[in-house]
Amino acid sequence: MTRRATDNSKALGAFLAAKSEIDSMLARLAALSDDHFDTHPDEIDWGHVGTLNLYRDRLREITDSAFKEGEFAE
Repeated sequence: MTRRATDNSKALGAFLAAKSEIDSMLARLAALSDDHFDTHPDEIDWGHVGTLNLYRDRLREITDSAFKEGEFAE
């Protein structure tokens, strides 16, 4: 039986579009982090800590999934 080569150009295009969007989001997050998440040290309160912890927890879930760590470890 001969297998036909599949045309993955649509999947590749969708993959590259998603990757580009991720790269853009990461660049924006890095810039925001470099600016201390748009806060001044004298203005930081527990609300800022809670927000940053939320960001961290969501990013940890993503990195754990990507690197098969934490609850995603095999």
